[in-house]
Amino acid sequence: MKKYFLLCSLLLVIGCQTYKQKSPNIVFFLVDDHAFKALSAYEGSLIETPNLDRIANSGMRFDAACVTNAICAPSRTVILTGTHSHINGVVDNGSRFDSTQPTFPLLMQEAGYQTALIGKWHLKSNPVGFDYWDILNGQGQYYAPEFMKSVDGSEPVKRILEGYCTDLTTDLTIDWLGEKRNKDKPFLLLCHHKAPHRSWMPGPNQLELFADTEFPEPETLFDDWKGRASPASTQEMTISDHMYLWHDLMVPPEEGTTLEGPDKWAQVNLDRMSDLQRTAWDETFNPENDAFIKSDLKGDDLTRWKYQRYMKNYLRCIKGIDENVGRLLDYLEENDLNENTIVVYMSDQGFFLGEHGWYDKRFMYEPCLRIPLLISWPGIIDNGSTTEALVQNLDLAQTILAMAGIDAPTLMQGESLVPILKGETQTCRDALYYHYYEFPGVHNVQRHEGVRTNQYKIIHYYEIDEWELFDFKTDPTEMKNLYNDPQYADVQNDLKRKLDSLKIKYEVPRT
Repeated sequence: MKKYFLLCSLLLVIGCQTYKQKSPNIVFFLVDDHAFKALSAYEGSLIETPNLDRIANSGMRFDAACVTNAICAPSRTVILTGTHSHINGVVDNGSRFDSTQPTFPLLMQEAGYQTALIGKWHLKSNPVGFDYWDILNGQGQYYAPEFMKSVDGSEPVKRILEGYCTDLTTDLTIDWLGEKRNKDKPFLLLCHHKAPHRSWMPGPNQLELFADTEFPEPETLFDDWKGRASPASTQEMTISDHMYLWHDLMVPPEEGTTLEGPDKWAQVNLDRMSDLQRTAWDETFNPENDAFIKSDLKGDDLTRWKYQRYMKNYLRCIKGIDENVGRLLDYLEENDLNENTIVVYMSDQGFFLGEHGWYDKRFMYEPCLRIPLLISWPGIIDNGSTTEALVQNLDLAQTILAMAGIDAPTLMQGESLVPILKGETQTCRDALYYHYYEFPGVHNVQRHEGVRTNQYKIIHYYEIDEWELFDFKTDPTEMKNLYNDPQYADVQNDLKRKLDSLKIKYEVPRT
């Protein structure tokens, strides 16, 4: 009897150890406004990102990953809940997230995972479903940011941390892994970076990068938007006319100038720097600014200068992300955590890097609809895999739950990507649904909805009843609107049917 008891105990211990081994840790990097053209795992990247490439090289790169609503708070809520904006209630950046609804971190916490969130949150209500969170206050600042920390549901404590936001977010993440984590539990760790969000303030380690680099201009930098629906020409997001010299491009105004718009915040952001940081900043930008002011550029020449300054600072912010992702990956390897840790890297939406003459996001056009998505799952995904599967940020909640062996609630509307990651299937849908709501609002982009397949896209600006249809296999820059083109009549009708079908499937209210 005693031997039988000992055998049962041994089997129980072995079973527990096996269970632990089958419960992978998950690190989820989410960054803000990372265009897929700025990640060297993707073809045509403007820069090298060797640490991000480590995730792709040890896992899978998604080449047709898209969002449901290309703006920060709605996208982040879709990721958390696995539901479209009209279901979760966060349709624009003015919405407040109702934290009583189910999210994948909450479900994982209830299933025994230790959960932590560090970095950008941006959803107005406090996080729920996390044992530990340390988040930026609101949008957050690049230098000397204010963080709010809560442990086990305690009242959040605010404090200002000296340093650069991307570095600090990584410091806090590594500290949690090393000092605050319960090492007897599997963990879900969300490391959410502010960068490379506007106003693209690079960190001290990246200031000198690209000083002598001339980045190639997109072929549509001087697009006149003719032949397309009117919202393409009524937006307010052009590099030529809607970028602020002080706030966005780091060129200080002449003394006595009346500041307008975001330029009112520029000095406040700089005042957060230490004396050493500010000296390095001025040494980087002052000589170039002096030369720019003396040059008195106009017209296309001014736009070209703005584009180069924008690209350098945006891509410097990306290099800061890459460096810090490498720091965290190194920590996982050095502490024997990498073999049982899934790593996910994605952006909340893409971003215009001069395409159509624009910056920002919002439109259903490819540069902001598509996002970088990389997933590494040791022992499951073949190294260096790629997929053309049409996937969305909508799918992440169900995917992460499935990876952890947790059932997703029927309310969630995405698809688990686990069969794709395991190589069991090549696709999970033949079309996706998109809906942008924030109008009237910043950048003046009309409300629209649409459907994208692997070759075509139809967009309906429903409040003004204008349509666009693109074949982005033959027209990858989306310059030719094919709506009502007789040669595409069958495609147009099919896409409209798909749009109606997906609206029924996702229970979209009538527009």
